[in-house]
Amino acid sequence: MVNRAMNIIITDYNENWTQLFKKEAKLISEILKDELVEIHHIGSTAVTDLKAKPIMDIMPIVKDISNVDHFNESMIEKGYEPLGEFGINGRRYFRKGGENRTHQIHMFQYDNHFEIERHLAVRDYLRSHKKDVIEYGKLKESLALEFPKDIEAYSNSDFVENLERKAIEWERENER
Repeated sequence: MVNRAMNIIITDYNENWTQLFKKEAKLISEILKDELVEIHHIGSTAVTDLKAKPIMDIMPIVKDISNVDHFNESMIEKGYEPLGEFGINGRRYFRKGGENRTHQIHMFQYDNHFEIERHLAVRDYLRSHKKDVIEYGKLKESLALEFPKDIEAYSNSDFVENLERKAIEWERENER
């Protein structure tokens, strides 16, 4: 099924993305309060010089994922649409901005090591590997031109799977 609701637009890195993350992280922290363990800026907007869809990806880590559903009304008041797990077991996904999406929140429980590691490893790997940032940015631009309204086709790339695998291996080697 093709999602035709969203135009895929890739832009150059925007230095304001870090400040936008901090502002939204504060808002989310005020909602989640003691349930929040930590909060991370993830995705392409978290990597300097990476071309990206101008959509902020935020990953709050919480104590108990089942408690997150109690915050849905507060999230709705701040413009977020709660979508439950939305295809990833153990996640709570929220989006803001409708068809002109501006933010995506991917919440995980603190002990969901696989998902947390996967997201942070890709971000950290790209922050340390400029060549891959350039290559990934070019790929994103070409995919957006080829599939301007098909997020599934845009997202279905061997490059991304290989990038994630390399990033996790790199992260584990650097932990030693």
